[in-house]
This record gives sequence, C-alpha cells and structure tokens, in this order.
Amino acid sequence: MGKTVEVLVDAFLESGTPFIVGHPGGETVELMDEARKRDMRYILMKQEVAGAMLASTWGEITGSPGVCTSTRGPGAANMVNGIAHAWLDRAPLIALTDQYPGPVYETGLRQVIDHRQIFAPITKWSTTLHAKSARVQIRKALRIARQSAPGPVHIDVISSETTSDAGDAKYIHPVLPDRLIPEPSKSSLSEPIAMIKKAKKPIVLVGLGVLWDEAASELVGFIEHLDAPVLTTSKVKGAIPEDHDLRAGCIIGGLIERELVNQSDLIICIGVDGVELQPKAWPYTIPVLSLAGVPSLDAMIPFNLEVIGDLGKLMRAFCEHLPAGGGWGKKSATKFRQDVSNALNVSTKRLSPQAAMEVARQMLPRDTIATCDAGASRLLVVQKWESYGPREFLTSNGLGSMGYAIPGALAARLAHPSRPVVAFSGDGGFMMAVAELQTSVRENLPIIVVVFDDQEIALIRVKQEIKGIPRFGVGIGGIDWVSLAEGFGADGVVVETEHQLGDAFASAIKSDRTTVIAARIDGSCYVSQFNALREL
Repeated sequence: MGKTVEVLVDAFLESGTPFIVGHPGGETVELMDEARKRDMRYILMKQEVAGAMLASTWGEITGSPGVCTSTRGPGAANMVNGIAHAWLDRAPLIALTDQYPGPVYETGLRQVIDHRQIFAPITKWSTTLHAKSARVQIRKALRIARQSAPGPVHIDVISSETTSDAGDAKYIHPVLPDRLIPEPSKSSLSEPIAMIKKAKKPIVLVGLGVLWDEAASELVGFIEHLDAPVLTTSKVKGAIPEDHDLRAGCIIGGLIERELVNQSDLIICIGVDGVELQPKAWPYTIPVLSLAGVPSLDAMIPFNLEVIGDLGKLMRAFCEHLPAGGGWGKKSATKFRQDVSNALNVSTKRLSPQAAMEVARQMLPRDTIATCDAGASRLLVVQKWESYGPREFLTSNGLGSMGYAIPGALAARLAHPSRPVVAFSGDGGFMMAVAELQTSVRENLPIIVVVFDDQEIALIRVKQEIKGIPRFGVGIGGIDWVSLAEGFGADGVVVETEHQLGDAFASAIKSDRTTVIAARIDGSCYVSQFNALREL
C-alpha cells in the first residue's frame, strides 16, 4: 500500500518538484528519509520564512508547487510571512507543518498552536493529513495550489500518521488531469470585437493571468496586431521583451502613467489581478475591456465587459478577427519611457541608484534572472532593469515583503542552474535574509547579491521627509560587508563608483561564486523620484 510519507514524496515528484526546502522538525525526518531514497533534495534553510519564499518562487517560475516544511509551534509561526507571500503573490505552494497526534494536541500545552486557524486566512486550503485519505488529500492539494489564481495550501502532518499505511491505491487520481478548453468563435466574441474596432487609441494593461495561461507569445502578437502601447505590472516584467518598441513600462499607480493612459480611448486589461495594483480608487473614466482566465471578484477595476477564457486562445482569436491597428503605439510608448527616465535622472553627489541599475543592466548577460526586494530601491529596479522573457523578474509585490530577494534568487538558480541570477536588495531587506548566504554557498547555488547601501531604511526615511518629520529610527550603517560575506564563504566587495561596480560585476560573473556587492549609493534622490512617479 505504501506509507503516507511515501505517497507525499511520490506526488511531489510526479508534480515536477524535485526538492523539499525548509527547516525540519522531529516529525519531518521520515519524510526527509523517503526523499533521500528517491534522490530528492532537501535544502536546509536558516529561516522558515525564507524556505517558504524559495519554494513559492520555484512554483511561480515552473508552475509546479514548491514544497516547504517546518516544525510545529514556533517553526509554523515563523513561516507565516512566507506563506503570506505565496498567498498575495499568487504562487503555488505546499506548506507542511509537523503536528502532535490527537491525544497530545488535545491535552498538551507546550508548543501547541492551532496551525490551521493561523493559516486559514492566507491559504487556499488548510487540512490535516490522515493516512487513509492521504492519496486524495495530496492530489487535491496540488490541484488547488495550481488552479488560477495559484496559491498556497497548508497541510498539518500528524506524527502518528506519517509511517502509517496510506489508503487504498486502487483509485489514484492524476495530480493534474488533462483539460480541454474550446477555441473561442467569432460570434462568441462579437461584443468585445466591436469595442476594440471602435477604439482609435487602445492601451493594454497586463497582469499575472498572462503567465498563468502561459500566453506571453500570444500577448506579443496581440499588441503588435493592435499597435497598442503596453504597461505591465511588476510581476509580469519581461512577458513582453522590455526592449520591444511597444513596451511602455510598469504600472506604478502614479500621475506619470495617467498622462499616457488618459490619451487612450479603450483600456484593455489582460489577466490583471487586483492584488497587483496600488490600493487606490480607479482614476480613469475610459471604457475598460477585461480579458481574464478567471472572473475578477475584487471590484478594483470597473470593467465595462469581461471576457473569460484561455488568454492565449482569446488573443489569437482577436488577431484573426480584428483589422490591424496603427498610428499611436510605438510613439506613445517611446515618449512614456523617456518621461520616466527623465523623472528618475535626479542628480546626486555620489553613486546614484539609477546609475547603479544602468551599470547592472549593461554588465550582466541578457539572460540574467533578477529578483528584487521591497524598499525604496525597488522603484528604481523595476523601472531601470530590463527583462526579456516571462518570469525573469521576480519580486514580492502583492505582499511587498522585505527579505525576499535572496531566497527568490536561490529558487531562480534551482530552476535555471546555467543562467546568471542577481538579487537586488536594500541593506535592510538584505539583513533580514543574510543567513541564506550560507545556504547559497553550501548548496552550490551561486548568486550575485547587490546591496544598495544607503545606511538606512530609506523608504521610511522618504515618508518621514515628505511628511515633514525628522529622520529618526531608520539608521543602519556600520556593516563590514566584505567580512560579512567572507564569513559565510562568499565573496564580498564594496563599490562607490560606476567603474568599480562594473568591475565587480565582471569579476562575479567570471568567478561564478556567490558574491555580495555593496554599492554605497546616495539616496538623496529618492524623494524627488517618488514624488514624480508614485505619489507618496
């Protein structure tokens, strides 16, 4: 029949995930042993939250749910932020927590926490594993995690059930069944076709649904057919190559993009999830057509019409049944890119964050995968770094959590072992995940970490300055970056000029070792940049 832990490991391998990640508890050891027997990797993290972020990012990149573990009580509580990232950033994840057997759980006190109550608000499903139903439970979990919108599933693993015989293997459902989605017809699309035909200046806003439906190539064909400028959310950078003439930039919810959008006469939202947008009232009175894989329930965008279907098939059908557009896409996209660049090019006395990003993009290979932490520097990274393929730029946007860049980069290296990976982080976010440098070195997952060393929690300092509040409680500084990196077995370098930064990138690429590049930047430009782009 097979033990419960065998059923779990086999299902994870069948779903396409060849490793488990996290910090184990005593009851995890049987699961780890079954993974070892199947040559499945267990990656030991230093923090459970980092493990969940790594696993969920693997899920984002590959579509196969990542798997993370924690012990009961403190381990489960510490994993909450990583699961919240998977929840709000729409990443497929299976989170396993150890738990006492029933009699102990019902009578004991020490380390007894109701995990399912904690995780219920931030998971798509939370369940307690039982041996007799384990086969069905794990397949249900994998399906739920993957189904759009993707997200985390939590499984409490009771110690008394792990080595028990799993239920009847007579009826084993596939991890993910084949699914047939019929092609849309011209008659079924008559109303949206009429809306698009009427528009002279359509603009396209693109969100995560394009990636869920693996429709990036169809997106490029669609916008080229319409000759429409494109704004993407930060999670979708690269779905249209960012050196494409029709790529305007990223949606940031500020005044600068409203000038572009307000020139249009039809907004076409493709796969936009409300969690990707700034929590502000919708500022446009222009008609909105939505194309979505699943119905939008958040009421963030006032759609005039929403078309539900496979996004790739929908966009192919529109290209077939619509006349080619022309006349405004490339010109308007080019102007917007230049307007953003001008707004960011604020002069500084020392190395500016925008100049650092320009050096990074110039020096790093085209196929580099980038991760980005939350914080003031994120604005510059999102706008200045160019990605050229889907899932080549990874960030915590829905949750907006600090401490993401390093575990996200480790996931990218696991998914793409032959491609360079760079993690951009402020000094505050870096310190939240610094221990995972050791994971990078020990697990032979070399990454380049660029730390924007402005010696403060800059985003909070910016808010203090805008509100007329004196700088207080935000200072960091005093870190010996080289010794810190070397203490974890990595390389470290401090740079203060563009030339030094370029040399550091060249050395890091050549060495293929985990390298920390601390860029001492002048953050005095942030307030002007934020005022121009994001309206803090």
